Amino acid sequence: MSRPDTVAPLPAFFVSHGAPDFPARPSAARDALSALARTIVRPRAILVATAHWETGGPVLGGAERPITLHDFPGFDHRVRRRRYPAPGDPALAQRAKALLDATGMSAAIDPAHGLDQAVWGPLAVLYPDAEIPVVPLSVQPFADAAHHLAVGRALAPLRREGVLIIGSGAFTHDTRRMTKPGDDTVCPNAARFASWLGEALAAGDTARLLAWEEGPCACTSHSTAEHLFPLFVAYGAAEGEGTLLHASVEQATVAMQIWRFDGSGTERSDERANAATA
Repeated sequence: MSRPDTVAPLPAFFVSHGAPDFPARPSAARDALSALARTIVRPRAILVATAHWETGGPVLGGAERPITLHDFPGFDHRVRRRRYPAPGDPALAQRAKALLDATGMSAAIDPAHGLDQAVWGPLAVLYPDAEIPVVPLSVQPFADAAHHLAVGRALAPLRREGVLIIGSGAFTHDTRRMTKPGDDTVCPNAARFASWLGEALAAGDTARLLAWEEGPCACTSHSTAEHLFPLFVAYGAAEGEGTLLHASVEQATVAMQIWRFDGSGTERSDERANAATA
């Protein structure tokens, strides 16, 4: 495939996607995400590591016209009728697979997979015109943070090819203590872990991040890790000091943080890019 380089690599982002009604419901997090698109070069395509797609190994969505998935129970019928008709990018899926395969990860492509709520939720706010091609990427719930960091590192060359890499999950995600929408209570456990994790991201402390389970209240802030793993993909794609763009809390335990990463990548990323095009 043709891969026109950008003048400079695009940043990578982690976004907390919130509930399925996030695009339509007024909130500070939605306002911050809406403003974000105006601060970056419009990408030619978007790759989203999504907390809502769990597989044994990395899988990329290769549909030309991905359907909108409503992978959640309940909610108003208007939410369930929402569509995000962005085109897919099968060539980008193949390119990303080649980069991952070059590391020995044996990635796969699902030619029919659609866009789940962790993909279309934030994108409907960022790019409501739904004109930019989108490729979803699964997470591996039985792997670890180091694995997802490696996924991000492998995909880092895409940032120089006009591809915006986003990890979509939740900075904290304790469903057992979650309260009703509109509750502005902040769970102390979630606040402690979010503060600890934020310090590590701001410092670009990779070793500390990989040991996230040792952080204060980690096991309660993320009873399962699928909503945190997209963070490591985004961080790995632009490894270095992170910039916190927004922080708020919804339903007591969901930290709605948005992070930007502008790291220049590593020599290993360049080597993988060369291997993938050989």
